[in-house]
Amino acid sequence: MTSFRKLNLVTSWSVFLLALITYVMTMERTASFWDCGEFIACAFKLQVPHPPGAPFFLLVGRIFSLLAFGDLTKVAYWVNMVAVLSSAFTVFFLFKTIVLLTVKLVGKKEQELGVSETVLVLGSGVTGALAYAWSDSFWFSAVEAEVYGMSSFFTAIVIWAVFQWERTEDPATENRWMIFTAYLVGLSIGVHLLNLVTIPALALVYYFKKYPNPGMLGGTIAFLTGLLILGIINAGIIPGLPELAGKFEIFFVNTLGTPYNVGIAFFVILFIGSLAWGTRYSHKSEKVLLNTALLSLAFVLVGYSSYMLVLVRSGYNPPINENDPSNVLRFVSYLKREQYESRPLLYGPSFVSNAINQKRGEPVYTKKDGKYVVTDYRPIYEYEPGSKMILPRMYSSLPGHPELYKQMTGLAEGEKPTLQHNISYLFSHQLGHMYWRYFLWNFVGRESDHEGAGTLLPWNASSYPQSILSNRGHNNFLMLPFLLGISGLLYMYYRSRKDLLVLGFLFALTGVALVIYLNSPPTEPRERDYIYVGSFYIFCMWIGVGVLAIAGLLAQLIKNNVARAGIAVAASLSVPLILVGKGWDDHDRSNRYHSVDFARNLLNSCAPNAILFTGGDNDTFPLWYVQEVEGFRTDVRVCVQTFLSSDWYISQLKRKINKSDALPLSLDSNAYAKGKNEYIPFYEIPSVKNGINLKEYLELVQQDNKAIQVPLTSGDVTSILPSSNLFLPVNVAEVKAMNIIKEELNPLLSESMSWKIGNKDLLKGDLVILDIIASNNWKRPVYFSSTMGSSQNLGLQEHLQMEGYAFRLLPVRVPGADDGYVNSDIMFENLMKKTFWREMNNPEVYYDDTYRGSPVVTARLSFLRLAQQLIAEKRVDKARQVIDKAMAVMPDDTIPFDQVSVGFVGALFDVGENKKALDSARIMAVRSDDNLTWVKKKDGQRNRDVNVDLFILQTIVQECKRAKQEPEAAQYEAIFKKHLLAFNMYSQE
Repeated sequence: MTSFRKLNLVTSWSVFLLALITYVMTMERTASFWDCGEFIACAFKLQVPHPPGAPFFLLVGRIFSLLAFGDLTKVAYWVNMVAVLSSAFTVFFLFKTIVLLTVKLVGKKEQELGVSETVLVLGSGVTGALAYAWSDSFWFSAVEAEVYGMSSFFTAIVIWAVFQWERTEDPATENRWMIFTAYLVGLSIGVHLLNLVTIPALALVYYFKKYPNPGMLGGTIAFLTGLLILGIINAGIIPGLPELAGKFEIFFVNTLGTPYNVGIAFFVILFIGSLAWGTRYSHKSEKVLLNTALLSLAFVLVGYSSYMLVLVRSGYNPPINENDPSNVLRFVSYLKREQYESRPLLYGPSFVSNAINQKRGEPVYTKKDGKYVVTDYRPIYEYEPGSKMILPRMYSSLPGHPELYKQMTGLAEGEKPTLQHNISYLFSHQLGHMYWRYFLWNFVGRESDHEGAGTLLPWNASSYPQSILSNRGHNNFLMLPFLLGISGLLYMYYRSRKDLLVLGFLFALTGVALVIYLNSPPTEPRERDYIYVGSFYIFCMWIGVGVLAIAGLLAQLIKNNVARAGIAVAASLSVPLILVGKGWDDHDRSNRYHSVDFARNLLNSCAPNAILFTGGDNDTFPLWYVQEVEGFRTDVRVCVQTFLSSDWYISQLKRKINKSDALPLSLDSNAYAKGKNEYIPFYEIPSVKNGINLKEYLELVQQDNKAIQVPLTSGDVTSILPSSNLFLPVNVAEVKAMNIIKEELNPLLSESMSWKIGNKDLLKGDLVILDIIASNNWKRPVYFSSTMGSSQNLGLQEHLQMEGYAFRLLPVRVPGADDGYVNSDIMFENLMKKTFWREMNNPEVYYDDTYRGSPVVTARLSFLRLAQQLIAEKRVDKARQVIDKAMAVMPDDTIPFDQVSVGFVGALFDVGENKKALDSARIMAVRSDDNLTWVKKKDGQRNRDVNVDLFILQTIVQECKRAKQEPEAAQYEAIFKKHLLAFNMYSQE
């Protein structure tokens, strides 16, 4: 082994260890928010997550989960370790790829490299690899159980393998590298599809090697061939083969009368037999290219076969079985992500387009009586003439989106968007805000970790309020990574334009092309920078090459080659060092547990054997984790409101899961079948204007009674909601015997529970909730999570009793309780004795915007409402205990006071804690004053943060006046009026 090869080997593994140590030290110890809880639960029990799934990731995660050796609280740690190891190996292969590139750029073979050239080559690899290891977006995904770390690993190893193939001279070895690459691509399909977008650019590597005199035409053909291969895999193999198998199955069962699965078996035998015959034929005929192509296809399919996990496990009906892809027809729907909104790409409707007709598209089949029966048709919408357009970037008509489109592009009310408006939105929001901002976060600087935070430019680093300057996400990289990457790009332009073209296409395909393909709406649930780490990966290659550029710039100043190389490497290493130095504090997730504790607190807000309605993602995934992995409160049935309209989910509700019995539902599977009662319009019938018995109404729905049905434009009929008022008979004696009503509320209990659901249309999910309420007869406690909006409570607010993080539905109405009423006894017991707060008061632990959002707001609001209720009941000592605990478990130095915290100022005055009240008021007033002063200097525009700070100041003034704290009231009122006038909002009180 030559000296360079030894140094290369040692350095590559050193870089790997450095990345691994970083990620192990900063990784989340349990399930973090968003998809991680779902993935950990699904890996632990090999269940079926949201489409299109990640079966290979789950299989590897299952193996790692066994390292917990029965300690269920350690399962999340070991599944997180999958991302840690995958990410460390990504950095390892990035180093090796940069070394391959820089050796080419130096123009010598490895064994011919001198000392200075060795230093430059290895220094380039270290600089680029560590820059990526410590970049903001990649580091974020590297320390949690998400698929993006493993996806990056497959992208990295595929790119490295292609460059290894490029330097291979033996044809047989070349083919082996190609087949190996195909296998990696197949495996990556079972993780994430990001890897596939690299294929067109990598096709250029093949072209440049096989054709020494490349031209524009040949390069274009090579690139288009790569796009064709991408299309074959993405559309022809991934959903195409199962879809074709489904057509065989329907033909064999419905036409030939065979049992189920015979058609699938025939197709599999036919396809594999044909592939085997073609491979053998090409081998015997010495058709090398055909043989390699067929073998590559075979290995893609071997990798892709990890998806058998989805079919097999779904057939066993695990607790998490999203979309129930237990047969090939549902499996195709799962792969195509049909449950999600479709987005137009090059031609389609805009947000102002009106559908004028709905036609039947492809049929939806269901197994029934030994056949496949058509139960629904996928809708095809026809729009008014001229309403479709080229490049429809502004397409979403979801609530709030049209207003945002108009705000972003200056569209007037009633004005239709033009191509110019769409292009403006593409460049300003999709490319600017949703890509370029993320790019600059990683290589220039980040303003803060608040959602929507902008780029931090070096010359603006100190012009921020203290709330941002002290934010751990406030990272100023002095533009050094960006400048070094641009230097590397320019260096490649002058030294190797072929390689620059390949990297340029890779950069564009994993960045700008994804932006155009994904066609993001005007607002997202969270920041999406993790999607574009592939392009950041390529930019870090240019950062590595930038070391050679620095050495070239020093050539005139330093003649000694070794000294010049050493100085260039040392100077360039400042880039990864500033990244890790600035980024460590906002990527260190060690000792952070509240995502799990939040789920425990929500479940412990419920009585035994409860039914709990929740929202999606962060409302539900942590609950799935603690129930499925740690076995906590499995008696509670979690009902995800966003899934309730799905036939597969309704079927799951009808069976026992863990310790939770099947839910009571009066409507049968036919009433809840796909395509049936999806939309229930409000259409008041005069005879039931004053109200309709909910149970009788459900019976009419079950009977498909014509009296409550109207036709749809598609030709089908649907049930209607005939009244805005509903009532439900109540057996008073039975309810009293259950002892679920507070004694002082017993006078409000009557033989009929009535409420106004409103003059609004219902969805199938609303019908399911009503069915559960009507059929349950109060035998199981029914709760709504407080994280859900009041619009999801179907007008039942005055019947909801707050018992912690959840509202319990009871057959008593408290007039005026528009946000539910508080049962102080139960809530005091739940919040003070049954909640978990590990490390929430530790200022050394980092809590980002996700944790400071709904989890903290929910907790603080629950404590505040309990304290206010206890004060109203004259139970001041208990109220003081509640406030003290709220301030102790979530102090300002760990979780900064927010708009809910200002409510504690008045509560502290009410319990006689004037000093604490004034101290808290001062902290919040000073911070709000600082924030508003900065916003006014910045641009003066109103935004959500301005409203929050003005609200905080206004509340402080009101509470100080109410508590007769006149000097403080006057001081804070002057600050408040100053900012109110500055934002043109002042009016006489």
